[in-house]
Amino acid sequence: MSIGAGSSFRISSDDFRLFSEFLEKSCGILLAEHKQYLVQSRLGKIMQQEAAASLKDLVDKLNRPGGNQLKEQVIDAMTTNETLWFRDNHPYEILSNRLLPELRDSLKFQKLRIWSAACSTGQEPYSISMIIDEFKRKNLGSFSSGEEIVATDISPSALAQARRGEYEMLALGRGLSEDRLKQFFTSNPSGSWLIKPNLKSRVRFQSINLKGQYTALGQFDLIFCRNVLIYFSSELKTDILRKMHKQLKPGGYLFLGASESLSGLSDCYKMIHCRPGIIYQAI
Repeated sequence: MSIGAGSSFRISSDDFRLFSEFLEKSCGILLAEHKQYLVQSRLGKIMQQEAAASLKDLVDKLNRPGGNQLKEQVIDAMTTNETLWFRDNHPYEILSNRLLPELRDSLKFQKLRIWSAACSTGQEPYSISMIIDEFKRKNLGSFSSGEEIVATDISPSALAQARRGEYEMLALGRGLSEDRLKQFFTSNPSGSWLIKPNLKSRVRFQSINLKGQYTALGQFDLIFCRNVLIYFSSELKTDILRKMHKQLKPGGYLFLGASESLSGLSDCYKMIHCRPGIIYQAI
């Protein structure tokens, strides 16, 4: 079967199941049966590039020794990088009004450390950096030992854009106010906008597969793990949240997405209602 550039291709039920098993094993993403269209739309170019006659052929290539680069391409293509600035607003209000004042008082001689897991193209960690900047301007002398935001994702293309810190106006219009645009970005002659160096310097980007281990990242005061667990099985969610608990300092806080919640982890986290919003404190 020949596959034209950017075209869709037929997928048998067996091939879809085979690919779904590969994807879940590799990065945890669960594909529902009705998501065949997603595979067709995202893998067409790779199928052509690899001269794969079927999805099974592609999976065979992925499972061969030396297939790591192809595996990275496929996972990158199947990753959903949907994000915006200050998503849902209330997590950033909680950060600014409740948690930064608390941490300012408790971290007299320690660096503030925040993990933005599944950071996509950088909007979340840069939004956090803006909140920190605004807080420090109003509260001079806060966090004198500095701040570090570790931002991780599995997608190489998303991380590359995040590291550049460069965005088109269309992307900036999704959740970013005009005042913050003027305050935290500089314009390029090409029409794009660059995040200012002082905000960028707080953020360190790193490739992390949440299925793996991340003890090397160290411990954090806060973890943002928002709108990614919805793509995983309940067993994998529990495993990730238990591992993240180990990365939180005692009494540290976890943020989840608006449609995400904890269950069966009362030995690890205490739910705190902030009205609006919920956060989870490590026990």
